[in-house]
Amino acid sequence: MKTSDFDYYLSRELIAQTPVEPRDQSRLMVLNRSDGSIEHRRFFEIVNYLRAGDVLVFNNTRVIPARLNGRKVDGGRVEILLLRRLDANIWEALVKPGKRVGIGTKIEIANSSGNRQDDKVLAEVTELKSEGIKVINFSDETLLLKLGKIPLPPYIHKPLANPERYQTVYAQVDGSVAAPTAGLHFTPELLDQIKGKGVHCLFLTLHVGLDTFRPVREDDPLKHPIYREYGVLSQEVARQLSRAKAEGQRIICVGTTTVRIVEEAAQKSSPPQIQPFEGWVDLFILPGYRFRMTDALVTNFHLPRSTLLMLVTAFAGKELINQAYKVAIAEKYRFYSFGDAMLIF
Repeated sequence: MKTSDFDYYLSRELIAQTPVEPRDQSRLMVLNRSDGSIEHRRFFEIVNYLRAGDVLVFNNTRVIPARLNGRKVDGGRVEILLLRRLDANIWEALVKPGKRVGIGTKIEIANSSGNRQDDKVLAEVTELKSEGIKVINFSDETLLLKLGKIPLPPYIHKPLANPERYQTVYAQVDGSVAAPTAGLHFTPELLDQIKGKGVHCLFLTLHVGLDTFRPVREDDPLKHPIYREYGVLSQEVARQLSRAKAEGQRIICVGTTTVRIVEEAAQKSSPPQIQPFEGWVDLFILPGYRFRMTDALVTNFHLPRSTLLMLVTAFAGKELINQAYKVAIAEKYRFYSFGDAMLIF
């Protein structure tokens, strides 16, 4: 297995720059793993593929205003992207340009006018890590997040008029630097329809981190250092997942982040019973992985050479995913965060 096995060419015109309105009007490709069939639908029609007793599992993380503009005390503007909270006021972050931002560098982050002293946060780089990641200590974490902006992925070049459009309608727990994009297609009305059909909707949390954007650069994907993400799967959710699996009901994960925490918890349990989980998730799912809990998956179309594409390939098989992506390109589906969706069952 090589990283190049997960590469493909995509024209820029197919990278969605704006979300579809309403959310549930995006396109939906339906993949059947048992017979290899591919269907073309609209997302709101997903309800037709669900049945009473199914369990839909959602990631309720909320994107934080993680993009910050600052100025080094000794001169020069910088942009900071918060990645992961390590402790109170201490974050891992990317800094751009980062070549001259070493240990001890002090940075001021202020409001847009920069006039009010109480609207200023001081930051100091305390540690350098691999992949250009820096550990930064901030003077005031609460104010820091008031000064930031919602970060959009680097492949989206159009400003977003309404930042809430890069949040799921059920987002609750602050902590992500990117949205769990498979969930962006759901509306409150669609969720009500799904529940009305007798489908159980469960919510857990996994804060989305760097690997959402970062391609795998190693020729051997096994050498890629997966970026850990913090997650919580509650006792009540664990109980309901255990019951569903024991009763033979389908567990349908909305998004690759949901798959990762459910499968991480399952690895530390003895399915069909699954234990509550809270902690760092570093599960790297590659072809050959045996899925313990996930029976179906709702997902978007992912970047080439990404860990997300590798996970989806592990779930559906290389042949079916390769064919699905070829069809999606030919049919001009919209790709990536604001793009269209797939249902794989």
